Amino acid sequence: MISILKYGEVENSKIFARVEPKVDVGAIVADIIENVRKNGDRALYEYCEKFDRAKLSSLEVSEAEFEEAMKLVDGDFIRILKTAAENIRRFHSAQVRQSYVINGEKGVILGQRIIPIEKAGLYVPGGTAAYPSTVLMDSIPAKIAGCSEIVMVTPPNSEGKVSAPILAAARIAGVDRVFKIGGAQAIAALAYGTESVPRVDKIVGPGNAFVAEAKKQVFGQVSIDMIAGPSEILVVADKTASAKNVAADLLSQAEHDKLASAVLVTDSMELALAVRDELERQIPLLEREEIARASIDNNGKIIVADTLDVVIDISNELAPEHLELCVDNPFDYLGRIKNAGSVFMGKNCPEALGDYYAGPNHTLPTGGTARFSSPLSVDDFIKKSQFIYYPEEAFKDVAYDVDKFARTEGLTAHGRSATVRMEENEK
Repeated sequence: MISILKYGEVENSKIFARVEPKVDVGAIVADIIENVRKNGDRALYEYCEKFDRAKLSSLEVSEAEFEEAMKLVDGDFIRILKTAAENIRRFHSAQVRQSYVINGEKGVILGQRIIPIEKAGLYVPGGTAAYPSTVLMDSIPAKIAGCSEIVMVTPPNSEGKVSAPILAAARIAGVDRVFKIGGAQAIAALAYGTESVPRVDKIVGPGNAFVAEAKKQVFGQVSIDMIAGPSEILVVADKTASAKNVAADLLSQAEHDKLASAVLVTDSMELALAVRDELERQIPLLEREEIARASIDNNGKIIVADTLDVVIDISNELAPEHLELCVDNPFDYLGRIKNAGSVFMGKNCPEALGDYYAGPNHTLPTGGTARFSSPLSVDDFIKKSQFIYYPEEAFKDVAYDVDKFARTEGLTAHGRSATVRMEENEK
């Protein structure tokens, strides 16, 4: 049963405690990465047989497999995928940055260029659930940014097949190539390249502890989006909220993973008690009952504070991945929200709406990192390059300042590079 904590009556360490996975897979992942670096495709085939129980003849998904998947997926779901993809495109298209040029005095020109990264790698989890939504969310911003190639990896089933909805989403989103590999070995393949898998410039997408550790270990060889932790939801609600709806929203994240955390923060003890009762009623109805039960009992909590102002302060301190404002006038509070990955406004906006359909990205900062990081966006798939141009006369005016600055730092060769031009011009 979920715990109810009264803010101010229990230690803050309990109020603000977070789930901290304690699985140490660093050495195992390092061995996998080294094996893939040395042995390429051969290592990938071996790991696929070992971990996925699949004996593959090819690592890459063929056009015939794409066509088969499109026929297997229900036509109504294809419609939903296309609508969701259009919503995601519309939202992320507004994020596109423009290069700029500043024309200064005496012919000085300064500027910044926005350049897409060339190859983006997308990891899509398999296993206990398939996530076509991740395909859309992580590939469409890359397409909008202008990446020349998007390479997706995802584990196959024991028959060597990739989930048909995942392939349908990849086709709709415009993913260029898909490979049937998962786990740390897939991250290694994207980071270093193999005979079949191209090396990419950035890897995005969620995964288990092995995937997260692999992303951490290859960072620097490639860029990554973030080290994703367990899923989180925090619901802010007052006494007017529906206990049934709030409980359902908490369980929408609890079913992800036994380590997921679902938190309600409210100014109403009456609502807290009602939500606790609703959770006990709804959990047995879930297909993923065992997972949700472990998540709610071990990581879930209801925090009761005296006022909504204090509730908002608690939310900002926790900096949740998903934040629901289940109150009558959510825009009254939006300006006070400082730390949250994505904010779901009002009583008709469950977190699942953002997961699948509305358009804003669902790849979000976890573990309190919303204090300093952001949802996946078009910005994740670009890089910025600067340029500087000074004509001779403009440089003459500042050469002494550059030299003085350099000598103050003890870097006389830097200064010399400025003054030598003055000497040359004086001849």
